[in-house]
Amino acid sequence: MTQNPETAPLNPAEGTDRDALDQGTYTQLRTARSEARLELDGTWHQISPRYVVSQIVQNVIFIAFIAVVALVLSLVLDQDWVWIPAGVILLFTVIALIILPRQARAIGYMLRADDIVFRKGILWQRMIAVPYGRMQLVDITQGPLDRAFGISQLKMVTAAATTGVQIPGLTQSASEALRDTLIEVAETRRTGL
Repeated sequence: MTQNPETAPLNPAEGTDRDALDQGTYTQLRTARSEARLELDGTWHQISPRYVVSQIVQNVIFIAFIAVVALVLSLVLDQDWVWIPAGVILLFTVIALIILPRQARAIGYMLRADDIVFRKGILWQRMIAVPYGRMQLVDITQGPLDRAFGISQLKMVTAAATTGVQIPGLTQSASEALRDTLIEVAETRRTGL
């Protein structure tokens, strides 16, 4: 009894049946737009100014949502006390919007020979050095507004949970080039895990 090759079970010793793996799937994957490789030159790189605009839009939407909820609770349920927490939330959000451009200018990263250094913060400054050999995962994420503004967030995960680094506000091409560079360099510098 002979089996149809398309329905035959996959046997690792014999190799995989590529037709069975690709049957009924999309014909083309979205690929990286650039094949650029970043230099490990030790210079600071900044994030995109579009990050500030994206965050302002997100916070304005949040402010509108809080105002609508407070207005509905106040008018429909006759709860005037809701303006106190709503006002406090709105005040902190406006203060965050005021300092947002300065915070964005404080975010940067530097590629060195053995690690990537990430910095952020104005009053409480934080600098993290992540050795290439300790990276386990490099992830690019984009929300709907991030996609609209052409920016993304790159996340590097290591074995230690406290050294995970997230670089927000990178342009799509910069995040893809950085991801590809980090993966390429990390493969040559793997340490025993």
